[in-house]
Amino acid sequence: MSHCISRRDALRATALVGASSLLRVGSIEAATSAGFAKGKTPALTTAEIASIEAALGKKGTYAEAQATHNTALPRNDLKMRIKGEPVPIPFGFGGWVAIKHTLDGKSAMLMSDTVLLQEEVAPLMSAALANGLEIGVVHNHFFYEEPRIFYMHLHGMGTPADLARKFATTLKDSKLLPANQPPSPAAPAAQAGNTATSAAGAAPTGKELFDLPALDKIVGYSGTVNGPTYKYTIGRDDLQVVMMNTEMTAAIGLNSWASFAGAAAAAHIAGDIAMLEHEVNPVIKALRAHNLEVVAVHNHMLFDQPHMMFLHYYGQGPAAQLATGFRAALDQLGKPRTMPAMDGMKH
Repeated sequence: MSHCISRRDALRATALVGASSLLRVGSIEAATSAGFAKGKTPALTTAEIASIEAALGKKGTYAEAQATHNTALPRNDLKMRIKGEPVPIPFGFGGWVAIKHTLDGKSAMLMSDTVLLQEEVAPLMSAALANGLEIGVVHNHFFYEEPRIFYMHLHGMGTPADLARKFATTLKDSKLLPANQPPSPAAPAAQAGNTATSAAGAAPTGKELFDLPALDKIVGYSGTVNGPTYKYTIGRDDLQVVMMNTEMTAAIGLNSWASFAGAAAAAHIAGDIAMLEHEVNPVIKALRAHNLEVVAVHNHMLFDQPHMMFLHYYGQGPAAQLATGFRAALDQLGKPRTMPAMDGMKH
């Protein structure tokens, strides 16, 4: 038996399927944004933290509230310039590796963002695969930087000690391993508590270079001084994002950030916005309305639910003006999804 379906019926059916799919996705995001009961990640033990730090050869920081251990991997061997101007490594050329337990405590996850010269990407990728780690994405964070830099996200599952050993073995022939890096510049006294003043002859820190209370008022958060930079790191506390039974939080990479370098009157800003898919274009519009450049839109994670997108941006100008643009992008996050117009479907 044959059936004849009109073009109008086909379009109507397509519209209904599309609408139901959008409603289903919207319901998932609404439930997520409503803040349903979040899981409690088991803490890393003292022995597990010691095993991570022994394998990496460097002390890290433990975010107790997020049960996450994080080790900074700055590329102090590099001298970076953007648009011909020198910029400090903490501005956006420091990688990291984080480890935390899964929600059931039966395994652990490693996530890392590695900072690489172009010629370093393929060797590190092969080393990661050989050591049982996986690649989530390779991408840029900047325009105009010299030398050209790419960022590769790695992840893996296992025990905390095994993951740290695998990661250290992956890095052993690279500049990323802490043992292969020159030390970070000594932190001046002004960095402690963000309240002291620089000693005579000491390089100015972010506290002296920027009006921190004014920036904090614009952004609505407090940042952290790291040498000559000032950085905001803001999680998505409105969401529960789970990847491979692991809760993704700010300390393991689910965050929006903004880093300031330069000086109050003539600053650089670079950063990242962590977004649900329906937030991508509103964020882009907000950044462009404030004359900030969107330099990349991509994923950082695989198999995350809900799926998160990340947008990197860059700008130059007065620090307060740049902070206003960052705040405008943050204001686009957490809003309910709106249905797209379907006027073209009417017949």
